[in-house]
Amino acid sequence: MLYGMAKDYYVPDEINLVKRWVPVGDWLHSRGRHGLEPYQKSTSGSIQPVTAGRLRDGTAFEGVNFASQDYLSLASHPRMIEAAQHAAGKCGVHSAGSSSLMGNSALSIALEQRLEAFLGFKECTLFPTGWTAGFGAVKMLARPGDHVVIDILAHACLQEGAECSGAKVHRFPHLSNTAVERRLSRIRAAEPRAGILVVTETLFSMDSDSPDIAELQAICTSYDATLLVDCAHDLGCMGPTGRGVLETQSLVGKVDVLLGAFSKTFGSIGGFVATNFEGFRSAMRACCGPQTFTNAMTPIQAAVILEAIEIVDSAEGASLRAKLRNNIDHLRDQLKRQGFKTIGDPSAIVPVVIGDSGTSRKMTHHMILNGAIVNLVESPAVARNQSRWRLQVMAGHSDAHIDRLVEQACATRQAFERVSA
Repeated sequence: MLYGMAKDYYVPDEINLVKRWVPVGDWLHSRGRHGLEPYQKSTSGSIQPVTAGRLRDGTAFEGVNFASQDYLSLASHPRMIEAAQHAAGKCGVHSAGSSSLMGNSALSIALEQRLEAFLGFKECTLFPTGWTAGFGAVKMLARPGDHVVIDILAHACLQEGAECSGAKVHRFPHLSNTAVERRLSRIRAAEPRAGILVVTETLFSMDSDSPDIAELQAICTSYDATLLVDCAHDLGCMGPTGRGVLETQSLVGKVDVLLGAFSKTFGSIGGFVATNFEGFRSAMRACCGPQTFTNAMTPIQAAVILEAIEIVDSAEGASLRAKLRNNIDHLRDQLKRQGFKTIGDPSAIVPVVIGDSGTSRKMTHHMILNGAIVNLVESPAVARNQSRWRLQVMAGHSDAHIDRLVEQACATRQAFERVSA
């Protein structure tokens, strides 16, 4: 229970396909009984800097919340709630169809148009979730006979889209544009007419770091490859006007394909794909499985995201981003002062390396039950001895919230140092 991962308990030679997975569930339940399984938590109210909830076994907890993706603290913003209520009253609660049929609403069409203006692209296509946007875009663009060149740490939806596309998949070392160029050179020399899709992210959520996207786009252009970039974790909450890492790299509207999710900053689930190729949206609606055969974004989702963009693209949004950045800097400074290892660049994600999975599981449980709610990331999402807390900062956090988290982190570390000694 202290070590290992879920796939270690999968039974591939069991003839019953469901029973293959039962030992995985049993292992997770055993972890929970021993206070070693901090996943599948639930909240008992709205997402706030201080939040109450329960572990999967029903154990109650309450504390400062650094485990929610609500970077600008918009999930409970009065304007967002009002927008949801108004949309439900006017348009109902369901899209009742796919976007290829009659699932779009006046609100979702307006959102696509607002995003095009905000992002600087000619066409934007909405998806009901960020996962379906990433998976669907990669799987649709790359086909059998093509090549996908993808960062080894790219999100699972992008990796799975690549694997399911039928294209040949090449994973390159994290952030290595040099490795991308070497791979493209070899592919082009062998297959001058092959399609090539290069996949990366603006901000990687496990390490909080970014590639040189301007250089990568230039490399792709020179080899007739298509660059797809996922901006899920920085759009709205980074950059002078909220356009994220692309804004800081002077690339707004200039990459081949941009995809993103609304679930980190914009107070709703949902995703999008944007390009400067007119007609691509209609092709996606006809030929992209997660578009063609999935019900479209609801009117409530569209209304909430529209309101979020108005906040992001305003003086209030600039103020929230400034507050978020101050909180990020304060948290990183306090953790560093106390000897914790944080990695990556300043962003709403602050990864804190804890170490081996056994110790990190025990420390995470101790943190949650003592008033500091954190998420644990462990292998295979990260290297086996690089388990970490992925702290997620909100604009609504105060210095007192941050200081409370760091204080409890110190107490937890000290408690387990005594045990190991």
